[in-house]
Amino acid sequence: MSASVFRKVDEGPVSTAVEAQGLKWLAEAMPDGGAHVVPVTQGEGWIEEPRLSHGGTTAEAAEAFGRALAVTHAAGAPFFGASPPGWDGVGQMGRSRIRVHPHDSCDPAVMSRPWGAFYAEDRIGAYIADCRDSGALSDKGARVLERVCARLADGVFDSPQPALVEAAARGRARAVSRTHGDLWCGNVLWVPVGEADWAPPGAGGGPRLTGAAARAAAVGSGSGGGLPGDVGVLIDPMAQGAHAETDLAALGMFGQSHLTRIIGAYNEVSPLADGWRERVGLHRLHMLMIHVFLFGGGYGMEAVNQARQYV
Repeated sequence: MSASVFRKVDEGPVSTAVEAQGLKWLAEAMPDGGAHVVPVTQGEGWIEEPRLSHGGTTAEAAEAFGRALAVTHAAGAPFFGASPPGWDGVGQMGRSRIRVHPHDSCDPAVMSRPWGAFYAEDRIGAYIADCRDSGALSDKGARVLERVCARLADGVFDSPQPALVEAAARGRARAVSRTHGDLWCGNVLWVPVGEADWAPPGAGGGPRLTGAAARAAAVGSGSGGGLPGDVGVLIDPMAQGAHAETDLAALGMFGQSHLTRIIGAYNEVSPLADGWRERVGLHRLHMLMIHVFLFGGGYGMEAVNQARQYV
């Protein structure tokens, strides 16, 4: 591991502990081929991480990351809105508070919610009143978002998780993905593979395939089945139980390089449910609403225009 580290300390109402626990939870998937996750050292009121060098994305690295992310998502979560194990506080992205629930919650009202109800209540509807009060949303715009929330709560947009998530959740009442939760492109660092020597064997390798599927993945990677020269490393999560499509939609919001390669490779090893392309805008609404809440301006109109596609 690099000797150079940086330290984050508690600021505001949210502890650095939620980030540390989220990183550790996501890292549990690495030995099975899940995406690389930055290692973290945790103390009272602080965390430390190695200072990683990083550069641009190659097509091969993007494809490997897509396959690995599919494994991370398939590691699963107990219900929609579940926090990382051991966390019982709030989450936060910028100044926006994120509703998460204790990982071991026994509240049936929380645990039994389908995705649409969770997304409407905790991810879209939670911001509407504050944004209307601040002027970031007009009354008309707020009503558009409320109509979308009503349709979400009615289950209109509920859809299966990607295939690996569904398969891993067999026997459970509901398939829920273990998501990064804030997966815009700035939270994936493209790091030389030799610098990621802290990762366990198998990390970043994607699902363990056999036969023709393994040969196809090896050809697609351009690396004879090994890792490419750079690997995507997850940092700064707001890890939670959610829908995998929300992570994938967030990746495309601010210009992720080789996005089609990432999603294409993901889709090859863990096929997305029919209609996923039409749902991308819906899954971006949470991050858009956070920006409306934090920054106002043109984000309010952007969120409303996005929402009108789903009224």
